[in-house]
Amino acid sequence: MKTIKIYKSFKELLGLFSIVAIALGFNSCEQFDLEENPAGSQSQVVTYSSMPQLELGVTGIYGKLNKAAWMSTFYVNGWSGDDITTHVASNKADFREYDQRFVTPENSRTLTNWNGVYEMIRAANTVLQSVEGQTLPDPDPTKQERLVGETYFLRAIMFNHLMRIHGRIPLVLEVDPFQQPSLASQVEVFQQIESDLLEAESRLPVSTNVGSTRPSKGTARAFLARLYMDWAGFPLKDASKYAQAASSAKTVIDNAASHGFGLEPDLAKLWSLAGRFTQEGVFTIAYSNSAGNLTNRKMGKLGLPSDPGLNGWQETFAEIRFFEDMPDGARKDATYYAELPVGDDGAINLNSPTRILRWEEFKDQQNPILRKIVGDLADGDWAQFQTLRSDLYMRYAEVLLIYAEASGEAGTAGADAWEALNMVHRRAEGLPTNTPAPSDLTVGDGSIQDLAFTERKWEFAGEFIRWNDLVRKEKVQEALGNRNPRVSIGTEYDENGVGSPKPLTTAQNPILGSLGTDNYYAPIPQQEIEKNPNLGN
Repeated sequence: MKTIKIYKSFKELLGLFSIVAIALGFNSCEQFDLEENPAGSQSQVVTYSSMPQLELGVTGIYGKLNKAAWMSTFYVNGWSGDDITTHVASNKADFREYDQRFVTPENSRTLTNWNGVYEMIRAANTVLQSVEGQTLPDPDPTKQERLVGETYFLRAIMFNHLMRIHGRIPLVLEVDPFQQPSLASQVEVFQQIESDLLEAESRLPVSTNVGSTRPSKGTARAFLARLYMDWAGFPLKDASKYAQAASSAKTVIDNAASHGFGLEPDLAKLWSLAGRFTQEGVFTIAYSNSAGNLTNRKMGKLGLPSDPGLNGWQETFAEIRFFEDMPDGARKDATYYAELPVGDDGAINLNSPTRILRWEEFKDQQNPILRKIVGDLADGDWAQFQTLRSDLYMRYAEVLLIYAEASGEAGTAGADAWEALNMVHRRAEGLPTNTPAPSDLTVGDGSIQDLAFTERKWEFAGEFIRWNDLVRKEKVQEALGNRNPRVSIGTEYDENGVGSPKPLTTAQNPILGSLGTDNYYAPIPQQEIEKNPNLGN
């Protein structure tokens, strides 16, 4: 780790007041920016002298995460995948750029996401510099280590989040008002994320209780497994990292009970208010109505069309081909709504619907509905543009599938790797996860790495991470190369629900940009380049 300078330009009393004010400001609804350049800094650093200062500083980082993640902008890169699409017109131009793989440097969602992520990184840097070299008094001797560990973890996952979008990013590691960082190489970015996660793991507790929004040792190790999978794929293609990914995932699996991790038996519960805090959440971003917090504005009506009665915000729809290709079963039912119970006014009506509205009958745009976005209809938040549902930023199912795929790639897959794969596969079919079933996948079905990759495709549909898998395996052309801008044949239903073939003119967003590796990463926001030419694309 590099040596960090501490800047002191406040008087002692003013410094103490300022650091508390800054920390509180991080978690307020009207959060102010510490400087104009997200990749630089004009903030002042004052050495902490008490544990409450450190606690406020770390709370401030979580406040920045809440601010960065509350809208779909945080996951804008997810529209690049073959699992989700957006409206063909309306005001979704920034999402369409990703959907059509024609992302411009002027994309406002890219800029907002960039700013939000670097606000978190700057807040983490401020905490690390302010506590460096200090042993703060507190009755709990483990508290400081835990809070510093959380800070390293949060910085790591934000570097990782931005790296997956842009490839090369500036590694801002200190609060320096004169810093004009250049883009780090991709291997430097991977190494820094690895370093931060290892620092986090060494300091974090084994468990922070089931469904906690705070990371544990298991959380940090799970994100290391994800990092090593990306490292083994495009662009670095360091195949030795598969063994590290498998080892990291296996460590998490072996200690899952201690970490409080496990599969949620009912997959659909994860997309409901009842699933806000669950053992499947390896890391959860939670939302609340308490003062200073923002609610989740990615779900509910944002996944519905604007048909009369539904009044959706037309933001996140399911890709038709992906929906049609997904195997039937409990997982598909938990992922999509192919039809909705509605009343005479066209609004969703669970208690006394007068008809069933199929997605092919939508007047606005004919696309299946993602249950993962709209939510459990019984919750009633489908009619809202804000909800208290959590973001399961990483799920335990991903740890299991990383272990299966990485073990296969490393040539070390044994019975436990197959069991990890089949635990997820059984739940997809509505079966108990720990009981062997006749439908279990075996070597006769193909290589475990290919089967696990396909299982990921269906398991994480609509969760904004499919694009990352397509990139690391260089399968973008394969997945998006045959996208049809229009679906020519559909089904028309009469008043009795009897269907017959009917030509449809369902619009889809056509691919406009390159599907080659030259277009796997989004450009750096133009406004950031104008502030700092060292970031030139």
